[in-house]
Parts: sequence; structure tokens; C-alpha cells
Amino acid sequence: MLEVRMRGPLAPFASGFCANLKEQGYSPTGAWQAMRLVSLVSQWMLETGMELDELTSEVVDGFLEQRRIQGYKHWVSPAAMAPVMSYLRHRGVVPEPSPVRPKATGLDGVLEEYRTYLTRERGLSSSTVDLYLQTARVFLSEQPKCGDGGSKEPGVSDVAAFIVRQAKQRSAASAKVFVNGTRAYLRFLHVTGKVSKPLDQAVPAVAHWRLSTLPKALEPSQVKRLLETCDESTVMGRRDLAVLTIFVRLGLRAGEVTALQLSDIDWRHGEITIRGKGSRTDRLPLPADVGQAIVAWLTQGRPASKAPQVFTRLPAPHRELTRQAVSRLVRRACNRAGLPSVHAHCLRHTAATQMLRAGADLNEIGQVLRHHNLQTTAIYAKVDRTSLAELVRPWPGDAS
Repeated sequence: MLEVRMRGPLAPFASGFCANLKEQGYSPTGAWQAMRLVSLVSQWMLETGMELDELTSEVVDGFLEQRRIQGYKHWVSPAAMAPVMSYLRHRGVVPEPSPVRPKATGLDGVLEEYRTYLTRERGLSSSTVDLYLQTARVFLSEQPKCGDGGSKEPGVSDVAAFIVRQAKQRSAASAKVFVNGTRAYLRFLHVTGKVSKPLDQAVPAVAHWRLSTLPKALEPSQVKRLLETCDESTVMGRRDLAVLTIFVRLGLRAGEVTALQLSDIDWRHGEITIRGKGSRTDRLPLPADVGQAIVAWLTQGRPASKAPQVFTRLPAPHRELTRQAVSRLVRRACNRAGLPSVHAHCLRHTAATQMLRAGADLNEIGQVLRHHNLQTTAIYAKVDRTSLAELVRPWPGDAS
């Protein structure tokens, strides 16, 4: 890496920060760029007489804004300063960012209060909170005065009409989720005294009968094409193959793949621990092809990283993959294979369908998919064509 000369308050931390960048897997060029930015900040602090304990997030934002005004195009975003600020905070030499958010007003204030209610009072996960906030924002886009202390309060007919309009734009399953979110928000408004009536009881139900649809799954030939698109001669190809093989063989959810840790794999006993929904953990047998794909990734691909997760980002810093990144991985593989783009959950259905075709019964499939209720697994009975054919009676008058 090219040497970066540094003067100012940050100079004593230069060597440690450089070593930290190497540990995170930064390339020599990437590390040099980060060090160059730190040298500019340190020189600016020296010129302005600033001490380390004055280097707050707000001060950094001001420095970056100044660079943008001066016409610079590179190293002008908060993300560029994130690595060094994280390192300095870990060393305890610069202030931690203030956890207190400025008090929001109007629509933002209502949504922020709703977020707090969902998190503290109901204890919902961050993903569910975000989903409910999206629904509340849609509701408030049509009822902007509802819940902000104004006199405008929707009636039962307003709520019903809103749901009907929104349901027409969604599938039955999506509409059902939206209705649940709307009920939750209206219940919050009533509980907190922002509306006088329990309007959540006015939300109509969505006609979506259980087991009314067929699970979408890929055919065996499509699965073969999907896996064959992964170039095992590349690091990305080995990682993608391991992820896709886990999906189609074990039927994991996207969040379960990203949560998989190195310590969850028991190589001696050939088992894998799955961290599922509701903080539930289960142990499953580790199929040979899944184990081989993971070994290829771990020994010939995974960058050196302190992250405990099995699957990590390839660019530095080598943090764990997110669920969004896993979903994009599946879509890219579909595009390479010339298949319709599917969600990662489709591969969970694919795993169940493959087990069914191989002779597994619904109880066994439910155990692998870790369903709490056998009724959840029952939908796969509809794709068991062999068993269904035995129930078909001859057509009256048919000579056969």
C-alpha cells in the first residue's frame, strides 16, 4: 500500500487504523483511499485547532459538506468516514453518536410514536415494525389529519372504503398482511386516545381461504439449471452455490441462511443448527451435497472475517450477508439460468416438493421445514399428484 503521510490529532492512530482495514479485508487501494481521507480530516482538525473529543458526527457531516461545496466528487459521503469513526469510537477517543433523536412533529411525530409503541409495548421484531410503519404511512397519506391532534376523525365507512381501494391493488395474501397492519395502527390510535372509536373493528376481512392456492416451486430441471449457473471457479460462484444448495435441499428461510453461524455446523455428527422464527432453534441432518458446497466456500472462498456468520459479503468490510442480499443472489441466479425471477421463499417450496416426490410424507416434510402446525404443511398435499391420482374415480361411461 502507498504510504500516507499524516499530521494532526489523528496521526497517532494511523498505524492501528491501517491494520484494522487490513483485518476487514480492504484491498491496498481501498485502504489507501480510507487513509488518505483520514489524513485530510486530521489536517483540517490541526488547522482549525480541533481536539479529538470535539470530533462528533455533526462535525464530520460539516467537514464532508464543505468538501462537496468545494466541488469534490470523491470521499464526500458519511459512508466514507464510517470505518474510521467506528474505529475511533471503539478506541474511546471520539464521542459516541447521540442516541436521542430530535422530537419529530406532524406526520413524522405520529409515526415515531407508533414505532416506539410497536417496539416497547408489543415487542415486535424490526422487520414487522417496518412493515406496519409502511401501512400506517399509506393510511395517513389518505387521512393526513388522523391522529395528529386535529379534529378530523375517519368513520367506519372511510375505513372500509380505504381497505377496498387498497385490496384491489394487491394479491389476496398481500392484502391480508396490509389489513393486519391497518388494524394494528387503528388499534394504536384508539389505545392512545387519538381517536374516540375502536376503528380497528371496522376493518373488513380479506377473502383468502387457507390452502386455496398452490405453492410455487421450480421443476427439477429448473433447479439443475439454477445450480449450474454458479461458476465454482470463482469465489462468488462457490458462495452462491452453497446458499442455493441450502435453499433447495433444506428449505431454509432467507433469514435463517443469513443467521447461520460457523458454530452451528456440527461436522463430526453431520448436523446443522437452524435459528428459526420466534427464537426457535432446531437441529437437522446435514446432507452430503450441502456440506460439500459449504466446505468449498469456507476453504476456497470465504474472506478472513471476524463475523461469526457462515456467509459474508465479498467486498470489504466482510460483514454478514443481509436478507436483501440473499434475495438478490437468488434473483441473479434466476436471470443467469433464464428462469422467471422468484423469491427465495420459492426455493423453500421447491425443497418441500422435491421431498414429496422422493416419497416423504407430510409429517417428515413438516419436520424438515420446522412447521409448528401440520396444517401449514398440508398445502403440499395438493401437489402430490401420485396420491391424488389414486382418489380419482373413472368418468361415468368411460370404457376404460
